Amino acid sequence: MGAEVHNQGRHESARIDMTPMVDCVLVLVIFLVVSSAFVQDPGVEVQKPDVRASEVAERNALLIAITADNRIYFDGQEVRIEQVSPLVQKAAFGQELPLIIRADKACSHGVFSAVYTEAKRAGVAHVQFATAFSDVH
Repeated sequence: MGAEVHNQGRHESARIDMTPMVDCVLVLVIFLVVSSAFVQDPGVEVQKPDVRASEVAERNALLIAITADNRIYFDGQEVRIEQVSPLVQKAAFGQELPLIIRADKACSHGVFSAVYTEAKRAGVAHVQFATAFSDVH
């Protein structure tokens, strides 16, 4: 029959070098972390009013929440109306960041108006309010 070739004592194992793949994954992870925009949630959930269409907010924005019982939250802390302007100025770090007011639909219009006025007094050029998307025709 045919001649068989035997390798006696020489057995090579296949080895895959994982270092380049790990390097590439780490570079991708670092890129994604650096390029991500983190928006701090005000720390309280509110019922936003429904609208047909709402403009998507910018990535880096300051957030203020107003609850149904008219409490104001900024950066997860409850604040008084007099504190809104200085806190917004301090948080903006001299940048022109938009401010998003996330008000519960049951909150007082007067409190919303006061927060809006304080934000404008702080020098915020773009004050927006958050709404819930509704597909009503």
